Amino acid sequence: MKPDTPSVPLSDRSATAASIAQELSAAILSHRVSPGQKLGEDELGDVFGVSRTIVRSALQTLAHQKLVDIQRNRGAFVASPTPREADEVFEARRLIEPHVTESAARHATPQDIARLKQHVMDEHDAVASGRRGDALAMSGLFHVEIARIADQATIADMVRSLVERSSLIIALYWRKQSSLCETDAHHDLLDAIAAGDGTLSRDLMERHLDDLHDGLDLRMPDQLTVSLKDALRPGD
Repeated sequence: MKPDTPSVPLSDRSATAASIAQELSAAILSHRVSPGQKLGEDELGDVFGVSRTIVRSALQTLAHQKLVDIQRNRGAFVASPTPREADEVFEARRLIEPHVTESAARHATPQDIARLKQHVMDEHDAVASGRRGDALAMSGLFHVEIARIADQATIADMVRSLVERSSLIIALYWRKQSSLCETDAHHDLLDAIAAGDGTLSRDLMERHLDDLHDGLDLRMPDQLTVSLKDALRPGD
């Protein structure tokens, strides 16, 4: 068992734990590690070259974000939402995001529209090159960006959390072979927001979220896992 290293200053520990949490989050949201996969402290410490104390701090951060489930006497695992939780997350998104999208259509600047266009282009590129995990992450960021444009910081934080939990749900239950969000739906949303049409933007988001929810097969599938070293440090 690797010993802790108390010689690392607290400020450096915090920064390192934050960067590890960020990298683990990216791996989870792009499906490089699967729901239910064990996140061993020793293995992660070896991957990142840090102490178990720092790893534990990073895992606690991800547990607060509901991306990791820490179980007493068993350790940490990538969160694995139940079918009921999946329904609840998408119900919450349907209650929140159409209103947010309507507001975004009223507030969007030319710079905002340009950023949304770039998101869609990046998502297209990821789909075309077969990078499904990257496409999924970009799809989520598109929704978060809409919430940012609406200029409602508290709600934007809620949308980000729901989108992250949706990524885990997609990893478990998505029955389609396409990316999380079909790019045509994002194109339509982009056009409506760019036109300042709040009503159409709201309606399109409602339909889009309904389609996503309908794309789930809420039966618990088997999950294939890879080593954390391969998932987090490919090519090492």
